[in-house]
Amino acid sequence: MTQARRTLISLDQTSWFHICSRCIKRSFLMGEDKYSGKNYEHRREWISDKLAELGDIFALDIAAYAVLSNHYHLVLHIDAEKAAGWSDKTVIRRWMQLFKGHDLTLKVLQNKPLSDAEQWKADELIAEWRSRLCDISWPLHGILPSQH
Repeated sequence: MTQARRTLISLDQTSWFHICSRCIKRSFLMGEDKYSGKNYEHRREWISDKLAELGDIFALDIAAYAVLSNHYHLVLHIDAEKAAGWSDKTVIRRWMQLFKGHDLTLKVLQNKPLSDAEQWKADELIAEWRSRLCDISWPLHGILPSQH
């Protein structure tokens, strides 16, 4: 039985991980689908570019990857120390490259004054985003193209 990644990963044990993710229902990620006759080879460059983009945003080093017809493999290094060293503004900018920001974090980027309550909430959001930026589950959502 499979387990959630968060129950399997301990950065105290290792910061290197091998990830494998498969398509379902005979979906094709790459190559030619012999059942439908469709060719998905055009996705090769898209996936390579997307991995490079995600590696630049997240605190992850992509050491190796392989993309096959219905699955992919990644060898990742999580660099939590790198993320810990990012300024709050760096965390906000990185997060907002892929996800919507928040009014409070926009105020932080613009150096606008915050009330104590606003600062507490902004700090909470930034801490959550910093954690997600060194969590391998977050970037993996954006690798595979939609199968619609």
